[in-house]
Amino acid sequence: QVQLAESGGGLVQAGGSLRLFCAASGRTFSGLAMGWFRQAPGKERELVATSNAGGSTNYADSVKGRFTISTDNAKNTLFLQMNRLKPEDTAVYYCAASSRYRYALVAPLYDYWGQGTQVTVSS
Repeated sequence: QVQLAESGGGLVQAGGSLRLFCAASGRTFSGLAMGWFRQAPGKERELVATSNAGGSTNYADSVKGRFTISTDNAKNTLFLQMNRLKPEDTAVYYCAASSRYRYALVAPLYDYWGQGTQVTVSS
């Protein structure tokens, strides 16, 4: 059974940092796309960052230069380092993994999702 489990969320003041973790179990995602998405209240789920095959990464414009996505070598753990956080970063953050695509920028291409971890940034 494939599971993705996020951790590391919490409450932080604007300008602070958090590091999110996503532990994958049940299979390896080496060579496949993994990503972080987020959903704020009343808004649709949106892409934050993806880690693709070959080591390429993609970021939403709103987080470029502030967030960094990375994985361990086996792609069993996905990380999201979030610096210079802003109140508009407040959302539930979800880890996602694709079973088929090496490069994936949209949610429908991801098959597996975690339960989410809340990130709240106070002003």
